[in-house]
Amino acid sequence: MSFASRQRAARDAYGPLCVGIDPHSHLLEAWGYGDDLDGLKRFAAACVEAFAGHVAFVKPQSAFFERFGAAGVAVLEQTVQDLRHTGSLVILDAKRGDIGSTAEAYAHAFLDEDQPMAADALTVSPYLGFGSLKPFFSVADDNDAGVFVLALTSNPEGPEVQHAVGPDGKTVAQLILDQLRELNAGAPGGGSFGAVVGATVGAIDADIDINGPILVPGFGAQGGTIEDLQRLFGHVSDQVIPSSSRGVLALGPDPKAMRDEAARLNELLRSL
Repeated sequence: MSFASRQRAARDAYGPLCVGIDPHSHLLEAWGYGDDLDGLKRFAAACVEAFAGHVAFVKPQSAFFERFGAAGVAVLEQTVQDLRHTGSLVILDAKRGDIGSTAEAYAHAFLDEDQPMAADALTVSPYLGFGSLKPFFSVADDNDAGVFVLALTSNPEGPEVQHAVGPDGKTVAQLILDQLRELNAGAPGGGSFGAVVGATVGAIDADIDINGPILVPGFGAQGGTIEDLQRLFGHVSDQVIPSSSRGVLALGPDPKAMRDEAARLNELLRSL
């Protein structure tokens, strides 16, 4: 099954929520764990117990594992493997982006089923030119995986690039969205190549209907509300994957409490 088909099936089974797995140092400490490799392992194991086979999407943030070096990357690798094929889809939040053979190597590392870190989908950055992402789309196609491209992020620095206007009068963000729409064109029920659009961007002056999934970070503790999702994404609500990290992880280290909170949010999101 393509990523597009799998993500639709997962949404139907569990709801649209994506839960971020972000082992911040303050979260490790809040859970009573050390900010060290052992704490990271315990944190990851609790998240696997809480979410695997209970939510449609899980999104490990690579940076919070990488900060522990090679041993931390090994924990991430194991976490991805433990989460996959449980009914939950893994969107690895690594925001990779490069050119040529380097981009191809990243693509194989994270999307090639023959590799130990293979995820169901990967976040990527298009700011070396959208064409530089071709290896990611190609490897994803070969492995029935997905790709989520940064388009309209809610960090305050984003607009200086994403809202820049080209000679044709289009913003950079719109150019990215238009090219994603072209990649997904003709895919029945929607394609496998998605955009990342923040829940707290305030307003969207762009056509975000890309015939593909839209990953929406910032829902919950970061300030994005159900009302924001309805206002910004109501016309494409069947494509939206709202993502919450801290709002769910704050209930840890109890796996059941985190699982119950994810279920509660999924129930709220059914109103979209």
